[in-house]
Amino acid sequence: MAPRSSPVRVLLLARPRVAQLALVGTTAVGLAALAGCQVKHSDANLINGKKLFVSKCGSCHTLARASTKGNVGPNLDAAFQRDLQDGFGRDTIRGIVHDQIYNPARGTLMPARLVTGQSATDVAAYVAASAAKPGQDTGLLATAVQAPGAGTPAVEAGGSLEIDADPSGQLAYLTNKATAKPGSVTIKMANKSGIQHNIALEGNGAPASAASPIIASGVAQFHATLKPGSYTFYCQVDSHRQAGMVGTLVVK
Repeated sequence: MAPRSSPVRVLLLARPRVAQLALVGTTAVGLAALAGCQVKHSDANLINGKKLFVSKCGSCHTLARASTKGNVGPNLDAAFQRDLQDGFGRDTIRGIVHDQIYNPARGTLMPARLVTGQSATDVAAYVAASAAKPGQDTGLLATAVQAPGAGTPAVEAGGSLEIDADPSGQLAYLTNKATAKPGSVTIKMANKSGIQHNIALEGNGAPASAASPIIASGVAQFHATLKPGSYTFYCQVDSHRQAGMVGTLVVK
């Protein structure tokens, strides 16, 4: 069945001021034209596309195969699912994504040209190949980006515990596990991502003051007196915890 001449359904999840992949009013003919707009390349590197998507786009967009859970902008799986069901091919999706990288919808939060040239081609190709596609990446794509929070557990030493933000831009710490001894501890977070993060504790009687300042780069820290038991560490920036920036600290 031929695709309907309806607007592409990337209008995404009606939130005021949310970045949208608009294309409102675009017909099927227009979408087909976009598919060939500067992106008909056979040399797209999906591995590079995944890495760049995670670091440049993942803090704002959910894409299941990339393990990103950002919700500032559209959920790309949901955004393209209906269009794929309606018969728009992945080459068309690729063209749409490439066009939006260079020309975001007016009035959205998405900056233009986060990536350009071959990098834009790679990102568009990865998103088009992955959006609304069941399962997980395999082969080299599966290991292109470390899973959020999968790093070596953080261990307190000499009264200092460092749990760093993921420098790639994922909404995660490098690890989601940490251990410490009871007593006075300085909890630090290095942030090289350029995205605002902090680190805070809750549970086991942790006071509301057990939180670092929010920073986009540098090192943030706070002091806490820890007693035996389990705490949750998390980022207090809106939606980051829900996206996966959370872990468990065991004190014993």
